[in-house]
Formats: sequence, structure tokens, C-alpha cells
Amino acid sequence: MTAATTRVLVAEDDRVARDLLSEILRGEGYEVEAVDDGAVAIERAQAGDGRYDLVVSDVRMERSGGLDVLAAFTAKAPGTPVILITAFGDVSGAMEAIQRGAYDYVSKPFNIEELRLTVARALERRRLIAEQKSTPSEGKPPQLQDIVGKSAVMLDVYKLVARVAASTATVLVEGESGTGKELVARSIHTHSPRAAAPFLPVNCTALTESLLESELFGHARGAFTGAVGAKRGLFEAAHGGTLFLDEIGDMGPKMQAQLLRTLQDGEVRPVGGSESIRVDVRLVCATNKNLDEEVKAGRFREDLYFRINVVTVHLPPLRDRPEDIPSLVAHFLNKTARRERREAAAMSPEALRLLTAYGWPGNVRELENAIERAVAVAKGNVVLPSDLPPEVGGSAALGVPGGVSVADGGIIADRPTLGELERRYIQLVLAECAGNKKKAAEKLGIDRRTLYRALERGGEEATDDDDR
Repeated sequence: MTAATTRVLVAEDDRVARDLLSEILRGEGYEVEAVDDGAVAIERAQAGDGRYDLVVSDVRMERSGGLDVLAAFTAKAPGTPVILITAFGDVSGAMEAIQRGAYDYVSKPFNIEELRLTVARALERRRLIAEQKSTPSEGKPPQLQDIVGKSAVMLDVYKLVARVAASTATVLVEGESGTGKELVARSIHTHSPRAAAPFLPVNCTALTESLLESELFGHARGAFTGAVGAKRGLFEAAHGGTLFLDEIGDMGPKMQAQLLRTLQDGEVRPVGGSESIRVDVRLVCATNKNLDEEVKAGRFREDLYFRINVVTVHLPPLRDRPEDIPSLVAHFLNKTARRERREAAAMSPEALRLLTAYGWPGNVRELENAIERAVAVAKGNVVLPSDLPPEVGGSAALGVPGGVSVADGGIIADRPTLGELERRYIQLVLAECAGNKKKAAEKLGIDRRTLYRALERGGEEATDDDDR
């Protein structure tokens, strides 16, 4: 589930609070529909079409309150999580709502960061439940969803994941940013005996140390300003399942000590709490740092390093497996087509050559972004070198418009057919003429009708450009 496709219903009768909630959620990229009364929200629930991914509702409203909204969505759209907004005096009612099925509550005046985290967790939980329902793990061979490749180094990764998935060993996934470390962690969970239990990820870099402490271990009521109720931490929420700590190398010394104690004792103590809670959680960690060097530099505890480094999965950078790039390109072209509900675009041989030759400092994530960008800007259904980002080798490559280098034989490097060679040369000249078909035809020594026919043969748009 991506923010761009996530719909949130906000029910709040106070205009100022409603506008603020909507602004915060839209700022996160969600599509927000705001209504001024619970009765209207209940009408939306009665439709029962699952149009909303999340509901955020005030507890007290003039006609119908948040408990009524909760009941309506529980009955008609049980897969839609509901978060309640409550004033300080409504804590008891909010706790009752949690027992009746609400995902969580946020107190007024609400902390913006707390609201964002609560919403993100609710949406992640909904996505994981839907994913587990639609992707049963039994009877399927181990695989890494959305990680594509048949290179020798990736086959070694697949084999290692298949071996460790069934165990309870703590796994450390190493690799540069964008190599797919979370996907590996998800695959380990999916193919483990814990697959039916939660998989909960947390980015150690994205939170301050105090927020991370509360996020992982929970907090007691009154533990700090704004803690109007007790909250379960992710260790407790992931009981029986898997907790994924991304970028653990950025965890501070205090949190390292607390994490080590949790791993040793199998217990967590919420912030401000007096009693410990037993937890059964498998830990998968990831880092883009060399933790061995971090240990030597005194920035990471050696005893914690040994605890989390029982099994190490190393994900190679994309530049070390260029033979996988064509398969990845095809995968992302199909993925983009499914999302956009259109026919999959084709990649021209010259564009594919540029993609394969590029170093990809952002790894697979950067490649996916480049493919999405190229498909979005391509005039037809074929991605050309000029459609690629400049840093990959598009219009800025070697100072030649269109990214094609005649000097190094790029236009004929793969020995194309005469028809393909004609199409590539026309595209090169068009790029040099900034897309002006009249000038390109003059430079090619043909009339515009002949140029249009050639473009149509190659599947390109051949409309008049008004002699620009």
C-alpha cells in the first residue's frame, strides 16, 4: 500500500481540528475525505465497499460519536482500522473503544509526530494482514518478493534465506541502501513458522532515541508529558512473530544496552512501568554500515553485535550483478504497467545498454525510480535513451542529445536490423532538433510525410508539431 493510493476518512465536528488533521494527513501523501459529523461517516461505512484504508474519528460529536463510527465500520468494513481522537477527559471511553476493536487513540491536543506514527502503524498492520491473506506461504518455494535476479551471488542469497527461515536464529542483513534488505527480512518471516503472526518493521534512523524507546518497549500511563494512557511497544505487539530493526547501526548507546538486555532476558519493561513483560519475538536486523568497524571504533557494542550477528545475509550492490539488470528492468516495467493499468512498455536496446552500464549508487531502488520516470515521460510505449534520467545516460550522456554516442558505436553496438537502425537514427536526429519534426526531416533529407511514416512504423507518435 503506498501513500499515493491510501484513502483516509476524517470525522471531526470541530472545523479547526478537522482542517489540521486533514492538513497533516495530506502532508504524508494520503488522500483525505473530511466530514463534520459521525452520522456522515456512518453513511460512508454503510456503503460497505471498502473504499477507505483508515478512519480517524473524534470520540465526541454532536449527532453520532466515534464509538458509533467504530461500530459501523467494524460491522460493514472490518478490515478498516479506526483511530479515535479524544480529549483528556475521554480516556476511559477511548480505552473502552480499544477493547471494542479500535486500533488506537490519540489525545487532544494531539502530538503531530505521535499521530503520524499511529497512522503509519495502522496502515502497515492493514497491509500486512491483507498480504498474509492473499499470499499463503505453505507449499511455495522460498523466494524474495520483488527481488529479482539469477546471478550467482543472488542464488547464494536465496539458498541462505531458505535455510535460515525455519530457524529462530537472529539474522543480520547487510547491504547498501536500496538493495532490498527489508524484502529479505519479510521473506524470512513469510517462510518461517511465524508467518501467521505479525511482521513489524521500525527504522532506527527515523526516530529520536526517546521515541524509539517508547516505540519498541511501550510506555506506561503518565510516563511522560502526553502519555495519557498505556501503549504497547512493538516487541509486545510482535509477540510470536518477527520484529525488523532497520539501520540498527544508527541506534544510540542507551538503546543498544536496553536491546541487549531484552535479547538476554526475553522480557521488556515499558517506559515508566514497574513490571516486565515476557515476549517471544524473532529479531531480524539490517544495516548499511560495517558493524565490525563500528565495534572497533567504539560506536557499537561488541556483545550486542554478537547477539544479532548469528546469521549474516549480505546483499550485493547492483553494480556487482549487472547481469540481473535486464530481468529487473522487465520486472519493473510490468509492475508499473499493473499499477497504471496499461500495457507494459518496451525498453529499446540502446536504453537497456545504458541502464546496464550505469553504476547505480542507489541500487535497485534507484533503478525502479528510473524505470518509473522513463515510462512516465516516454512519448510512446517504447522507452528511449532520451527518456532515461540524465545521470543514467539520458539526454546528458557524452554531450550528445538523446544519450546516444556515435563515437563509441553506441547506436550500432548490438548490431541491430536495418529497420531498428533507421528508427534509432531518426530518434537521434529528433533529439538533436529538440523534437522539431520539420527540422529533423530537413536534416535527414526527407519530407515530413516520409518521417511520419517512419515514426509510425516504429510505433512512435507522428502528430504535427506546428513547425515549432
